Order: sequence, then structure tokens, then C-alpha cells
Amino acid sequence: MGHRPLALVNRAIGERQTVSSPIDVKRLALLASRTDRAQEAAGELRAHIDFVALDRAEAVVVLGGDGFMLHTLHRMLDKGRVIPAYGMNCGTVGFLMNRYRSPAKLGERLHKARAFGIAPLRMEAIGQKGERYIACAINEVSLLRETRQTAKIEVILNGKTRLKELVCDGVLVATPAGSTAYNLSANGPILPLDSQLLALTPISPFRPRRWSGAVLPERSRITFRVNDAAKRPVSVVADQKEFRDVAEVNLEIARESQLTLLFDPGHALDERIVAEQFAT
Repeated sequence: MGHRPLALVNRAIGERQTVSSPIDVKRLALLASRTDRAQEAAGELRAHIDFVALDRAEAVVVLGGDGFMLHTLHRMLDKGRVIPAYGMNCGTVGFLMNRYRSPAKLGERLHKARAFGIAPLRMEAIGQKGERYIACAINEVSLLRETRQTAKIEVILNGKTRLKELVCDGVLVATPAGSTAYNLSANGPILPLDSQLLALTPISPFRPRRWSGAVLPERSRITFRVNDAAKRPVSVVADQKEFRDVAEVNLEIARESQLTLLFDPGHALDERIVAEQFAT
């Protein structure tokens, strides 16, 4: 991976700390989604700060919603140069974002920001014809049936079969950062950011009828094998990237690809995860 400033290298997943040295606003990049709200906010920020290109920046300000933040993080992963990202919500939910406020105080907010290290899941999928696909997921990796027939999936943990056959619409593995997304909608557990856990959650399980999933140590190696794959085809989705007709999927934490999100004090991701559990 590329250069990571601000002494943010090798932080444990979920470790929180005030940024150790001030971020130079002269070395900030700005990325904004195409929505009117984000573009208007970008114009306001550019009136106060001269931003630089992403490949010259030591941090990036991201304007949009959670989807655009995920897009930005994946873009940095793909380019092999990851820098801290400070998001401001110009979307809907904004779970990964800070509130949008006066551009004049951006430098002060960055100086006080707290850094969270998040390591994505590394997925290696094997197709029915032997093709190999590799992708990273910040939120979750999900396997989904492609037809009206249920999927039949063997679940293997650290080389040992734990479920010989899970009959279901699908199954997913979520990181703590992604545990309030698709995982929560599938009745999976919310994981604190510093829990060092993964959520393994079935999607509409039929057999075993009462199996509701598992909470696993984040060091786990997880394998899904699709039984009767030709008759009951299954696709795999790593965040927004989909591969169809897979026969096997292998997952583990990609420690070498750690990402850094910056949050205002009092609006950090771990607090939002707690608050989500009391939402009505």
C-alpha cells in the first residue's frame, strides 16, 4: 500500500485516537457525489480552501452519503494509496459521515478529529468453471441465490465444516462497520467497532430452521461451498461488486489494507453503533 501519514499505520481495528499531528489544509483533496446538495457544498468549501489532487493529498474530504464514501474508499484501495477520509453528510443516512457545517471551521474540525482504523474483508471467489475473483468489502460479503430455488451452502470455519448444508436465500459476513447495514436488515447482530468480531448471518434460512447465525473472531477464515451449484446457482457480492455462478467463496480480514476514517468528537462511529441499538 502507499504512504500513510499522520502516524495512522498499523492501528488495530476500531482503535480510536485523536489525529496525532495537524492535517495541513493545503494538502487536502475534495471528492463530492453528483447530487445537487453535495455539489453545492463542494462549491462552498472551494471558496475557502484550495484543494489538491487526490494523489498529492494527505487526507480527503468526502461529500455525499454512505454509498459515496464506500465508493471513495474502494477507489483508494484499487489505486493502492490509502489516506485518511473525513466525510460530511450530503446524503440520506450518513452513518459513515460527519455533519455538514460551516466550511470556515473545517481546519479546526480536522485538528480535533478522531481516527478509526477499519480493515476490510478480503474475498476470493471461485466460479463454476474455475475462474478466480478477488475483491475487498468494507461492509459485507453476501452470497445470494440467483433463481427461485433456494441455495444450499456448506459453511466451513478455519478448515472445519460447521454446517454441512445451509438451505437459504443466502448468507453474509459483515464487519463491525457494516453490521448496521444489510446485516441488520437480515436480523444479524450489531457489532461494536472495537469488538474484533465478524457477523455470520443467514438470509431467510429454511434449514437448519432455528439457526440464526454466529458471531466469530475477526481472525477467522470462512469458506462457503455451494452445493449443487449448476442447478442452484449463487452469486457473491462484495459491497457493490457482484460475481455470478460461484462454487466457493473464501473470506478473511485484509489487515494489510487498513482504512482510516476521521470523525468529530461525539459523532464517532462507535457511538453511532451503540445508538442504533436503541433506535425506535
